[in-house]
Amino acid sequence: MDEIQWYKATEVQGRLEGEMLKSFLEAEGVPVELFQEGAGMSAFPTSVGALGLVEVFVPKEKRAEAEALIRAFENPENDVPEDEDASDLPDEGDSDPESQL
Repeated sequence: MDEIQWYKATEVQGRLEGEMLKSFLEAEGVPVELFQEGAGMSAFPTSVGALGLVEVFVPKEKRAEAEALIRAFENPENDVPEDEDASDLPDEGDSDPESQL
């Protein structure tokens, strides 16, 4: 039987961020395993310091794909393609229908 070899793609602060990243990666077809020290999983979860760190593991063969997706997850405002000028995009505050005539 082939065993999956895991790669630590990143570390995030807190279980909530780890679960959000896991959901994002899995939605894109990348399997994920999260690991957090036992004390961070107690009745009073720790989300700061060393005990708050959550390690995010992906299969080694998905490493490049996962790293690109993690960058997109961490920087969502950078989703405008490089060849488009953001100044050409309509301002969200321009919702007056008459100004668009």
